[in-house]
Amino acid sequence: MKAVRSVAGVVAVLDRADVDTDQIIPKQFLKRIERTGYGAFLFNDWRFRPDGSLNSDFPLNRPEFDGARILVAGRNFGCGSSREHAAWALHDYGFRAVIAPNFADIFIGNCYQTGIVPVQLPDADVEALMRRASGRPYRATVDLETLEIQFEDGLRIPFQIDPFRRHCLMNGLDDISLTLEHEGAITRYEAEQAVAPSWVESATS
Repeated sequence: MKAVRSVAGVVAVLDRADVDTDQIIPKQFLKRIERTGYGAFLFNDWRFRPDGSLNSDFPLNRPEFDGARILVAGRNFGCGSSREHAAWALHDYGFRAVIAPNFADIFIGNCYQTGIVPVQLPDADVEALMRRASGRPYRATVDLETLEIQFEDGLRIPFQIDPFRRHCLMNGLDDISLTLEHEGAITRYEAEQAVAPSWVESATS
């Protein structure tokens, strides 16, 4: 996982509540064994019409949101099943931060493991941000150093994040990386276990 200290880019608006993981990445696309390639299917049933053409009514297909790196959404984002593919799809599509009033617990954990910054803000702040970002390209920076979102029009909104999760994001540490920080101790332990203890020698003599 790459370290994330700040996320800067266009803000895309998805003004919908209770967006579940099956809507983020439908179940028929979960057959891949890699963690990449899911971005093409992000919000597939909303982004595309039954004939495969783009649905111009879906917000993320609007030209002002092209290349967006920050997604702002409604309450309870990422609810439903625990599939980590939802975070993978968002990341593969290009999003590096998601702002919402609240997230499903398992989804927010998957974001941290994928390198996506999940930012929880009060409803009023989210609604104000949606108004600013609708209808035109609107840029912002989610800064983990200052714990502040800085907007192109001068608006600044502070946010909170778990200190341990912040440390992991800023240092590119997922669960595997955290384990490998203790690789020396693990190696020593394994070497010690490879030597038969004295009680085994006594029992076999």
